[in-house]
Amino acid sequence: MLAFLARRVLGAVVILLIISAITFLLFFAVPGNEVAALSCGKSCTPVLVEQIRRDLGLDQPVWQQYLVFVGGIFAGRVIGDKPCDAPCLGYSFVNKEPVLDTVLDRLPVTISLAIGAVVLFLIFGVGLGMLAALRKGKLADKISMVFALLGGSMQIYVMAPFFLYLFVYSSDLLPRPTYTSFFDSPAQWVTGLILPWTCLAIIHTAYYARLTRSSMVDVLNEDYIRTVRAKGLSTREVYVKHAFRGAMSPIATILGLDIAVLFAGAIITETSFGLIGVGQLAVNSVFASDLPMMMGVVLLAATAVVVANIVVDIVYAVIDPRIKVA
Repeated sequence: MLAFLARRVLGAVVILLIISAITFLLFFAVPGNEVAALSCGKSCTPVLVEQIRRDLGLDQPVWQQYLVFVGGIFAGRVIGDKPCDAPCLGYSFVNKEPVLDTVLDRLPVTISLAIGAVVLFLIFGVGLGMLAALRKGKLADKISMVFALLGGSMQIYVMAPFFLYLFVYSSDLLPRPTYTSFFDSPAQWVTGLILPWTCLAIIHTAYYARLTRSSMVDVLNEDYIRTVRAKGLSTREVYVKHAFRGAMSPIATILGLDIAVLFAGAIITETSFGLIGVGQLAVNSVFASDLPMMMGVVLLAATAVVVANIVVDIVYAVIDPRIKVA
């Protein structure tokens, strides 16, 4: 297992370096004067632009700028007269603050959004899928799949205004979505995010219900399930101890990718509910042409996807004894 993890971590580092190189080239191949002008606004003069270019290292070749950038991630660097401790992603052109500090400040909102949604759609999606599989062809199966089709056809930007009107503006049953730290007030953390959680859960529950049903039906027809039935095990033991574990492999794969997408692609959800997280930060940095901030958000998204894939591989070995990692 340790050798497997070492190989995967090494591979992840290589992948992230490739992604960072491509992203850096796309962002920072912008002509130096234009980038420097973003840092001084309307007060720019030719002399000031050249000074900013030297401070930011924009007067160097792009490949050399990239090496300095990567070196800053591992060892820190000095940008102009400002020290930037490792891991250094640079300073924002807009608020002049360290990119990493700004991203980490917004990250709890996006993490909270993802965690709550994952818990809800796993409980209801896997639950509905198992119910449908165990009642295959019966009324419960048909009702579950109808709900799954309806939920899967919805979009967050359609559901968000409807839920806000129904539960916030017209009935005042819930407060307007906002973020409160879980450690400050667990109750406000839940009530402030329950609407976006519910919208995301409805959409994803539909897919997980169908996936769980299909996977469970396939596993229940496997030879080893017939063997454990023949041994006289109870229905509960057959379904939970054997069939459920075997059916979780494809679900774990999709879940790992979905979690990464929730972290990396929260733009629409956060915008729809007015939450200020990483998604909103990405949008604002694009409109402001804040290249260091854009770079930081892209690297965060890439890291989330890579880490999610490593975790999925480990979970495989835990839930399915037929899979070995070495």
